[in-house]
Amino acid sequence: MAVDVRAKLAEKGLTLPVAAKPVAAYVPAVRTGNIVFTAGQLPLVDGSMADTGKVGAEITQERAKELAEICALNCLAAVELVAPVDSIVKIVRIVCYVNGAPGFISQPFVANGASELFMHIWGEPGIAARSALGVAELPLNSPVEVELTVEVA
Repeated sequence: MAVDVRAKLAEKGLTLPVAAKPVAAYVPAVRTGNIVFTAGQLPLVDGSMADTGKVGAEITQERAKELAEICALNCLAAVELVAPVDSIVKIVRIVCYVNGAPGFISQPFVANGASELFMHIWGEPGIAARSALGVAELPLNSPVEVELTVEVA
């Protein structure tokens, strides 16, 4: 059953953004067969970072969760470059990198920003395997980065 992704986003007051241009030598997404892999997506809004800093220091975990949702939206925009988002039938895997202050251990809470968005859009097929990792630094001093693997019809 096809999901109208834009309608589900609108229910949350969200829209599908335009995919960000790569900042290095890579592509935002690659499709092989019925699987699409995205590059890591930062919380960019209209080409600018929505926030910067370390989670647990300059950034609260609640704000980081919001930023993970922005990253998830950007992942969907990247998918849209190689396959229509309405053709997504399963969220396969989510990887969330959290630029945390020393001692920050709530990476799963932050990653829920992405997971909960996908669950809202697809329901059961939106529940994915997931890794939530703490890292020392991220590009552009981003608090969070998300990459996505999906199955498309």
